[in-house]
Amino acid sequence: MAAIGIIGGSGLYAMDEVKLIRSVSMDTPFGLPSDELVVGRMGDREVVFLARHGRGHRLLPTEVNARANIYALKTLGVNWIISVSAVGSLKPELRPMDFVIVDQFYDRTNQARGCTFFGDGIVAHISFAHPVCPQLGGVLQQAARAVGVTAHVGGTYVNMEGPAFSTLAESQIHRQLGMSVVGMTQMNEARLAREAEICYATLAMVTDYDCWHEEIDQNVSVELILDNLHKSVANARALVKHAVAHIDLSCDCSCHHALQNAIVTDKKIWPEKTVDKLRPILQNYL
Repeated sequence: MAAIGIIGGSGLYAMDEVKLIRSVSMDTPFGLPSDELVVGRMGDREVVFLARHGRGHRLLPTEVNARANIYALKTLGVNWIISVSAVGSLKPELRPMDFVIVDQFYDRTNQARGCTFFGDGIVAHISFAHPVCPQLGGVLQQAARAVGVTAHVGGTYVNMEGPAFSTLAESQIHRQLGMSVVGMTQMNEARLAREAEICYATLAMVTDYDCWHEEIDQNVSVELILDNLHKSVANARALVKHAVAHIDLSCDCSCHHALQNAIVTDKKIWPEKTVDKLRPILQNYL
């Protein structure tokens, strides 16, 4: 049975709801994942949990090796990923301690992070107009209703570089562009999950109003964010637990066939070394 991956962001470094089976330390062709992968069960479902920033929050957003993280999850049989991420709100109706099930991403990073598995003789261009799996996003929406938490459906996540929070000018421009929330980690995860043919959805936890809100008489601070995170984590765990139980494991989603028409390099000239490196990613096409 395929596993369900959970990537825990800021404030969610473990899930007590996961009954541990084993911890897996893994090296990958793209380096080390953020931490050990916790393989276990949540109810009757097999899950794999990974702390994005490492347990205890040791990694800057730019230091998070998304390629290694997604590659490791794929190697362990993960077909679905629920990614939990702390964000700042860019809209008044998206209040601190609300959740947002985003459906779009906008990249403002400097592209220094590895954002594709491909290269070294094999070229692929995935379709990415709709970067979030609609089926998995729908499961998160239903789960939010079931556990009674406020979750806004849809919106654009702008991925900035960090680790500093936004300047006031950046925050105002993001609002003028119609963005919904701002964070530092999700864009690459979503791209790489699509290349790995994994269904992916982001559960964004709103911790603050970034720095644009004139009525909030305080700047964004680590103390404010951590306080709101701690208040939200229990709701996030309940929501994820319900969602995991209601994913249709038999669903043959289009995300699971994302590479079918995406690889443009003639298979006859695929370099053997690159094939070996990408074997978990290319397994359906070898």
